[in-house]
Amino acid sequence: MKFMSYLTDAGAGLAVDAGDRYLGMVEGEPGYPGSLLALIEAGGDALAGAGVALREQGWPVDPNAVTLLPPLMPGKILCVGLNYADHAAESNMALPEFPTLFSRFAASVVAPGAPIRLPRVSAALDYEGELAVIIGTPGRYIAKEAALDHVAGYSVFNDATIRDYQLRTSQWTIGKNFDGTGPFGPVMVTADALPPGASGLKIETRLDGEVMQRSSTDRLIFDVATLIAVISEAMALEPGDVIITGTPAGVGGARKPQRFMQPGEVCEVEIEGIGILSNAIVADA
Repeated sequence: MKFMSYLTDAGAGLAVDAGDRYLGMVEGEPGYPGSLLALIEAGGDALAGAGVALREQGWPVDPNAVTLLPPLMPGKILCVGLNYADHAAESNMALPEFPTLFSRFAASVVAPGAPIRLPRVSAALDYEGELAVIIGTPGRYIAKEAALDHVAGYSVFNDATIRDYQLRTSQWTIGKNFDGTGPFGPVMVTADALPPGASGLKIETRLDGEVMQRSSTDRLIFDVATLIAVISEAMALEPGDVIITGTPAGVGGARKPQRFMQPGEVCEVEIEGIGILSNAIVADA
């Protein structure tokens, strides 16, 4: 199933892909099943039940006529660097023997269709198309063999980075957490609707229609199950936590000449079976 979170004048809503259209309901309406996060937290058959209820009772929702929201606002955003061999090579860095992990904060998250903001202090706003993993079942010390059972679904993330700030130190936090630089969405696809670990899906980033990145999620150095197992050694994973799995080669900072996102351009990240995350670039006032 494919779920879309959105906003209207009447409130926040949730819709499901019914094949030829989305059918949804807004909070407060009789039969509204709840937000995506609430359904994930409920566990069990809550997501499946919501999908049935929305198909039977929901109203048609035009994604172009509502304000799209991120599928949910994450609790923790755990990002993986250098997780494609070709990206590690273009970054002049050795292949990692252990996942390179860093954090994003929810304050940086941007909705589908909302602008990515180029800050006043930099011209080096880079794109990074990535697969997002949304945790469903909580756990700590999760065995790799059971890790995929903890996934609620998958989405798309653009880990847009202020590249010069990122590379000023060995710690990447500041360059990865500028306000308005973390587009997330446009939907969540439940894990049962995609290959195990969302492997083998085409991933592509386009800037004003020009293909900048093109790869497949089966090229991850550390796959989804491995990432869940390793991260859960350090901390409990909770429903609604999001793992951003890394970006393939083709980032703007590694190109010659460099190619960063500019105000007025549109960046699209598309993952097969999930959808297209599209955001325009604007300059901070």
